[in-house]
Order: sequence, then C-alpha cells, then structure tokens
Amino acid sequence: MNTFLLSCALIHLAIAAGEAGILFLNGNIYTGNDRQPRAEAIMVKGDRIAFVGSAAEARRKSGADAQTIDLHGQTVLPGFTDAHCHIFGAGEREMNLNLEGTRTREDFLARVKERVGTTGAGKWVTGRGWIETFWTPPAFPTAADLDEIAPENPVFLTRADGHAAVANSAALRIAGITSETPNPFGGEILKDKTSGAPTGMLLDHAKELVEKHIPSPSAAEKEEALLLGARRSMELGWCEVQNPGSDIGEAEIMQRLYQAGRLKLRIYNAVSGPGGPADRLLADGAVIGANGGRFTQRTIKCYADGALGSRGAALLKKYADADTAGFLTNKEEDLRPLFEQALRRGIQVQTHAIGDRANRLVLDLYAQAMQTIPPNERKIAEPRWRIEHAQIVSAPDIPRFAKLGVIPSMQPSHAISDLFFAPSRLGKERLAGAYAWRSLLKSGAIIPGGSDAPVERGEPMIEFYAAVARKSQDGFSNDEWHPEQAVSREQALQMFTAWPAFAAFEEKEKGSIEAGKLADLTVLSADIMKIPEAEILQTRCVMTVIGGEIVFESPES
Repeated sequence: MNTFLLSCALIHLAIAAGEAGILFLNGNIYTGNDRQPRAEAIMVKGDRIAFVGSAAEARRKSGADAQTIDLHGQTVLPGFTDAHCHIFGAGEREMNLNLEGTRTREDFLARVKERVGTTGAGKWVTGRGWIETFWTPPAFPTAADLDEIAPENPVFLTRADGHAAVANSAALRIAGITSETPNPFGGEILKDKTSGAPTGMLLDHAKELVEKHIPSPSAAEKEEALLLGARRSMELGWCEVQNPGSDIGEAEIMQRLYQAGRLKLRIYNAVSGPGGPADRLLADGAVIGANGGRFTQRTIKCYADGALGSRGAALLKKYADADTAGFLTNKEEDLRPLFEQALRRGIQVQTHAIGDRANRLVLDLYAQAMQTIPPNERKIAEPRWRIEHAQIVSAPDIPRFAKLGVIPSMQPSHAISDLFFAPSRLGKERLAGAYAWRSLLKSGAIIPGGSDAPVERGEPMIEFYAAVARKSQDGFSNDEWHPEQAVSREQALQMFTAWPAFAAFEEKEKGSIEAGKLADLTVLSADIMKIPEAEILQTRCVMTVIGGEIVFESPES
C-alpha cells in the first residue's frame, strides 16, 4: 500500500469521530472563493474546514496529532453537487435490465430476448434506458416487436427520458388497453393510424395504466437501490444529490439508512406533488440538516409536461415533425393552490418544465402565487423556486427567470444528447432558446447543474464537459447546436458547487472551500480548469470527502 492509501486508511476512524485534525497538503486547490481562489493546503477539524492557504502555514497551525494526506498536486474542488438526480432510479438502473447504449433496434431486442430467456413464463420483464434516436429508422419500438421475442411474458420498457415506455401485447391485455381506451389527462396512448390499435407506446400518464399492474419493489430492494445509487455517486465525486421527487416511503428509507450509518451521501430531497407526500410536507414542515447535516427535505416537486424526445413536452406551436404540440401533465387548478400554500409555509417548489409552453405556464403560475401571497404572509421572504430542466424557453421568457427570482435548474448533458434530434423536433427557429445557458446567465439567472440520472449517465465529468464544450462526446457540433451558449469553466464549476448550494439554501454551509464551511471536497486526477476539453472526459475522481470523512478513495491513486 502506498503512502497515500496508508494515510487514508489510518484516519478513517479519526475522521468519522472528529477526534483529529486532517491536513490535505500539496493540492492544486480551486476554492470557489473569489477572495482566495487558489490554495495549497486545507486543514479540517471535525466536519468543518478550519484553514485554507499555504502548506507551510497549514503545518504551523495544525496540532501534533493531525493526520496528513499528501495530494501530490491532484486537483481539489469544492464538493460537487448533482442538482437533479433521481437517486433511487440511478440505483435501480444497476439492478434491472439496463438498455443504455442500444444503438440499433436489433441490439435492443437482443438484450430484451436475453432477459426473457432467464425469466419465468408469465413474469414481468421490465427495464429502462433505450432511446431510438440512433436507430435506423429512428422510430419507436412496438408491441409487435416485443411479441416476437416475449409471447408469454408481459414486458414494459421505459425510454431513457422516463416519460415514455413500450409495452407488449401481454402487458397491454393485463392493463385492459385497447383501441377504445381513451387517453388519460397528461398522457397519450399511441395508436396505429390505420387500424386504431395501440402500438405499445405509452406517454407520460398513460404509462401508469400498465405500471400499476407491475409488482412494486420490496422495501429491501428499494434500500439496495438507494445504497447502490449513493455509492456510485460518491465514487464519481458527488458529495450531494438533490433528489427531485420521492414518495413518503422513500423518504423514510433515507432516514432509516442515515440513522443506521449506512448512507453517507448528502441528499436534498423533494417530495412529489400534488398529492399525499406534498400534503404531508406542508402539514409537518421542512426537515433541515437532519442526520448530521446530511438530509434536508423542504421542497415539493411537480410536473408541467413530458419530454422532448417522446414529444410530450408542451410547446407553444406544434412539433416540426409531428401533428402535436405535446401536452400538460398537471392541471393549473391543481397547481395554483399548492403553490400558494407552499409560499405561505416556506416550502420550496420545483417544477419540471421542458417545452416553451410549459416553461411559460410555470413562470406565470409562480408569478401569480407571488402576487397573491405578499412577502409579509410568507414564512421565507426569498422562496428560491426552481424550474427543473428549462430546456426550451421562448425569447420573451428568458429574462423572466431572473426578474422573478426563479432558478433554472438544468442538466448540460441533455444538450449534447438531445441536440441530435432537437432540430427535427423543433425546427431551426426554436433552437435559439434551447438549452440557453449563456442567455440565462446574461439575464442575471444562476444555473444549478445536474445530471438527471438515470435519464443520463450521472457522471460529473460528462456534465462539466457538456457545459464548457457543448459538443458530443466524440467532438461533434454544428451551428444548430448554438455553440455560443456554452459556458466558461469558472461558470461550469459554479454550476456544480456554489449555485446548487444557493438553490438549496446552503450557500453558508457549502459550495466553496472556506474556513467554517463543511469539509466537502472532490479530488480529481487532472486539472479540469485547464486541460483540453476532450481530456475532461478521461478525468476521474480519486477521492470524495463528505463532512471531513473520506467516503471514497480510488485504488489507482
């Protein structure tokens, strides 16, 4: 074992107990603090940063019992936060049939057939991660496709975006879906234009017609999914994830695992709304900084529309490649009273909005709530409400975010995934407001950056690269991708550190490396602030520190 790993091993217990100071020396440290942007050393006491500065001064200030970690010039950044990560889904992806990377329809069907072969007759086959964009032709799969390889098993496979799924005929029969079944509000059953028969594709709330028949995972399986998702997140360098929408049971699992000492990752949790979880949060109030500061629950997550790829995003005008403008997934009359009550109770709201119509609607509803509930009737003067994704925004609505104090929480990897098909969905004119990071920043907004795992890979280096390069991972871009919307590396760093902290009311606790703040650090193998863009994707996390505790060390360090 080398000196680096030996030092790490020796101090695990001391760090966890907060009994000894720790010196991180000889690092290439970017603090995220404008008053002191660079440093060589960090001293940690308990779960807090005690000193940031030169190695010589850190040694002078440290006690005789302080443990030392020599970083050997590795790059240290404020602990990364994923501002939009479905943490249970990220773990479930590792447990279930993962259809990511299926580049052809044949590959997709082959993977499903293989799983069917290991599944008992009559049992459900479920999976997630397929996307038809790169198939030839780039068309949705059908029930007929699945029937050929799974005649005896009900099959339900969710598209990568989570807003569409394909079911085979057995699954459609179980759900009672026929040519006569009407579309539910906020969803669509795709049907053959000639026969009227369901094709197998179900969008947004239509998915629920089948999902309610699929056996729910056990509590033990949900625990496993959360722990798998958390472990993977920490191995990638995330110190906190902001989980956009959970039910009461999932929140209870989080709390139970924290109390048992099995969960280390910080989670800023939003409960789903409208409905029971939101009603309970409004009644009980926020949970802030529980379990040693690792769990906060003060937010309600709502939906306004679906996704662009499955044409469920609500647009002001019809799609360029289909006779639909998408649809809303919640009714205004259900959202309006919830928003007003949340404002009174000091509960943050974040709403999924992808299409330009959905974004305008949410901005309108937020503005109406803020006009209806004056500041003297609010528990918190600055609500910091968010729109999650804000992918397609019309030009007049871009400055409204900053004017209203609404935070666009965005995921850079969506641009470098979606821009392969967004031009065909939107046409050239609307692309100017697509993934418009630079325009939003210039208007005065901030952008907390996330990954939307398991919709995307959930890797911070992909997200950072996407933000600064705005190119595909193999370097492709063109004018339709609006390369001028890429951000600087300094802005990208803020997207995953300071701005998520602000969006979670945590800017006094984290988001930069400063004395007095929580000792959350992400240590990388290369200097992503300087290396060529393409090399960012090869950079790996070598250490993750949460509250002064080393929760991950790369064996290759």
